[in-house]
Amino acid sequence: MSALAAMADYGACAREWVHMAAQHRLARPADHLGTVLTFRDGTRSRVFRETVAVGATTAEPVLLVIAFRLAFLDDLEPLHAGFRRECLIHTPLFAGFPGFRAKLWLDDAETRIYRGVYQWDGAMDAAGYAPRMVGLLAPFSNRGTARYHLVPGLGRTDYLRDPDLTTGGEQDAWWRLAHPASSF
Repeated sequence: MSALAAMADYGACAREWVHMAAQHRLARPADHLGTVLTFRDGTRSRVFRETVAVGATTAEPVLLVIAFRLAFLDDLEPLHAGFRRECLIHTPLFAGFPGFRAKLWLDDAETRIYRGVYQWDGAMDAAGYAPRMVGLLAPFSNRGTARYHLVPGLGRTDYLRDPDLTTGGEQDAWWRLAHPASSF
């Protein structure tokens, strides 16, 4: 995909986000804030924000997990604290894409890896969004840390409640949960 096409897609996404925000179709529930997820690679991430498309139904669930480690933040906690606060302004980069339903924002204080656990509706829409976002993150991330994994047919809540619904090997350990999430 060309840079011009990607910019057009993000422009359309931002316009849709404006409509969603104006119509109060986006929410930031606090129910799961602070929940810690343990992944099969031994890392642990904490939920620091959630974004939900209010009233949106899901006919074809798709789980999307994105991970990255921002190179310019290093291990400096004040910079990470600032990023967690300011990343709210990144909502127009995903919430207006077709098929978006929900996102958990996660951070790992030890590895400094950030993850997004998304609920998407429609495999084609999720598959269209994921490489765009990873492509946007990759230039700002440590080499090889910006990546994604899609699981068509798996909803976010089922993923969080039953990690055994996922399959894969060692290479998939970064996105697969080791234990059910306690608050879901």
